[in-house]
Amino acid sequence: MASYYAASAHPAPQRPKLSGKETADVCIVGAGFTGMSAALELAEKGFNVIVLEAERVGFGASGRNGGQLVNGYSRSLGHIGRHYGEEAERNCGEMALEGATIIRDRIDRFGIECDFAEGGVVAALNERHMRSLREQTEEWHRHGHTSVHMVDRDGIRAHVGSDQYVGGMVDPYGGHFHPLNFLLGEARAFEAMSGRIFESSRVTGVSQGQKPIVKTEDGEVQADHVLLCGNAYLGNAVPKLTQQIMPVSSQVIATEPLGSELAQQLLPTRHCIEDSRFVLDYFRLSADNRLLYGGGTVYGARDIASITGRIRPGMLKTFPQLADVKIDYAWSGNFALTMTRIPQIGRLSDNVLFSHGDSGHGVTTTQMLGRRLAEAVDGDPAKFDTLAAFPYLPFIGGRLFRVPATVLGSWYYSLRDKLGI
Repeated sequence: MASYYAASAHPAPQRPKLSGKETADVCIVGAGFTGMSAALELAEKGFNVIVLEAERVGFGASGRNGGQLVNGYSRSLGHIGRHYGEEAERNCGEMALEGATIIRDRIDRFGIECDFAEGGVVAALNERHMRSLREQTEEWHRHGHTSVHMVDRDGIRAHVGSDQYVGGMVDPYGGHFHPLNFLLGEARAFEAMSGRIFESSRVTGVSQGQKPIVKTEDGEVQADHVLLCGNAYLGNAVPKLTQQIMPVSSQVIATEPLGSELAQQLLPTRHCIEDSRFVLDYFRLSADNRLLYGGGTVYGARDIASITGRIRPGMLKTFPQLADVKIDYAWSGNFALTMTRIPQIGRLSDNVLFSHGDSGHGVTTTQMLGRRLAEAVDGDPAKFDTLAAFPYLPFIGGRLFRVPATVLGSWYYSLRDKLGI
């Protein structure tokens, strides 16, 4: 993928393809955020771990996303409480900042150079958005995250040099980074603990049993436990899981370097920004002062004719002063959506576990969910079971009609955004 991240990635070795038979305590499918988070946790506990990756480390969403640390889930804590009960809200609230903490800790402990920067803002375009953000701020405060605070129109101008926004919610514990370089740093740390990664090793099937076997085209791994972390890129290796999620693509463009003066005008505090619309835009500055601007959700993850043509108009509406700025990179990537927008974590059997469906909030939640998987393997499944208890709901229309049904719903909410109701 010809992304800005790939072009600015740290050197990484070409890892071998799986050939023949291997054994391990744990075999993890997918070298993305979830898989590598679990792999590191398990390696630190002394487990013999093999990670299988169909392409290269970070090929999927983990190496292509907006790089924004947005705390919480795709549904608010209040929504979780209203639909799943007070205990579910409390448990999710206790884990809501854990992913961001894991990221900070690993950057420090393993010396990962990934351009990490503090702070995030959720921007409001109308008063309805402001009411929703006030509710979310109160929810965060109830759960102890009291540094989150609201700002008005003047206050948000301190963070975003745009006239679009009427205010917003600032989260000092948010942030942003180079996601691919972070993941490559995790992979190096894992291998330094004797962990093994096989690339170009697409999984073709998983045989369950007392010693499950993970099969690829040229080899297989027999393990005590298997963790399925392929998310939207798992393919048809485990059809039951593929049916539970819908791949959705998001597009990102990166400008040429803007220079420090213009960059300071656009984002004075260098916080990352996402807006409050149902189909949202998100943007931030890179370390070399490019504006990375994303959005353009496409359900079913089909290709579009022009990524730049889809994203650039939104960027210019936010920052008209960039009309003559060159776009150096444009790319897309798929994330996995669940019907409830709540991540799904669970078991296919006692020793085959999975996690997927972060629904657009994967940067932080994947780190936390990887830890939950590792805890379950290590004999401490309490928090894993708490999250696994969330109900699975199939997409309306089944696999055949789930995309058009979801698009209709998206149109409805997008219309509400445009009308401000």
